[in-house]
Amino acid sequence: MIYSTYQAFADVHDPLRDLATNMRRVLGEWTLGDLASPLRTMAAYYEVTALAGFTHVRPDFDITHVANNGIETPVHEEIILDLPFGSLTHFRKAGTKVEPKVLLIAPMSGHFATLLRGTVITMLRDFDVYISDWKNARDIPVAAGIFGLEDFTQYIIDFLHALGPQAHLVAVCQPTVSALAATALMAARKDPDQPASLTLMAGPIDVRVSPTKVNDLANDKSLDWFESKMIAKVPPGQHGAGRRVYPGFIQLAAFMSMNAQRHTKSFRDLFDHRVKGEHDKADAIRNFYEEYFAIMDLPADFYLETIRDVFQSPKLAKGDMTFKGEKVDPGLIRRTFLLTVEGEKDDICAVGQTLVAQDLCSGLRPYMKSHHMQPGVGHYGVFNGRKWDGQIYPVVRNHIISSM
Repeated sequence: MIYSTYQAFADVHDPLRDLATNMRRVLGEWTLGDLASPLRTMAAYYEVTALAGFTHVRPDFDITHVANNGIETPVHEEIILDLPFGSLTHFRKAGTKVEPKVLLIAPMSGHFATLLRGTVITMLRDFDVYISDWKNARDIPVAAGIFGLEDFTQYIIDFLHALGPQAHLVAVCQPTVSALAATALMAARKDPDQPASLTLMAGPIDVRVSPTKVNDLANDKSLDWFESKMIAKVPPGQHGAGRRVYPGFIQLAAFMSMNAQRHTKSFRDLFDHRVKGEHDKADAIRNFYEEYFAIMDLPADFYLETIRDVFQSPKLAKGDMTFKGEKVDPGLIRRTFLLTVEGEKDDICAVGQTLVAQDLCSGLRPYMKSHHMQPGVGHYGVFNGRKWDGQIYPVVRNHIISSM
């Protein structure tokens, strides 16, 4: 019912947003002397109106080139492996230079993999980059079947097989659990395609360490409560009609309610900057929210199993995780160099939650394990922004290169 109500509202609201977009575009092109100021105010109003809503369409990565040492190299985006719930996307750089292959695992959350656009751009300077491009569950027909936490882990293994030996695995946030599990399973099987290095960034390996508000929320309610209150069926008219999902709009609304004042101020700042002609500042806010408001639904089984096996009972950290009946033991990892990265001010995955992986990988020699805690950054800053680019990425780059 809640999804049908939301969709009915969106069907009415979206044409109004389109009208506001067109009005803003027209007013922004007019220059009428004394009328410029009021017209700019009107254009700013329409811009805010058009921005205030969600879209279920994945934004473009829009990575056409990468600059390194003043030299720009063209980049072409191509799908290497297309599976029902996600694709392996390659950012192929022009030229024949052989570079280390890096598989970047994006979160399957309320946002698309394009949230890691900045991460990809930075890593393209030195590496041949691939990313897990998860599909919006509301667009996947019911006939494609269900998708759970084990399927997520299997997709990582499949992607690594597609890349072949000596690839490097980098996981951001929620996928760190499955990335570590996939590496452990491949190590146990002596799989020749097990990654040469593993980088786990700001992930909930063990949420019992310094629990955050997000962790507390997952434990305040029973799994039955999450299933009855948070799961809905995709309404008629969509490709995935009838599929059980955790709607992206519910997740985003919950996150925004936790920082309502900050988001309200951002929209006010966008309006003020645009009226004053401070377009660079206004564009930065607009670009952020265009990405932030592009939402995707999660498969219900994946969402509920993540709540149960990662947040309510961290099975991997407790040694209780299994994969299709096979025990998952990170202690069997012998060949993969490990790096864990955390942010000092991370209020989603607190300091220490990712570091636990160091102890779980007991089979690695000390020189094969390293940790980096970045002062002054929150969750998003671990993988995007100035400190990621200038301070965290050099650590990640050196880790990958040294493991070759």
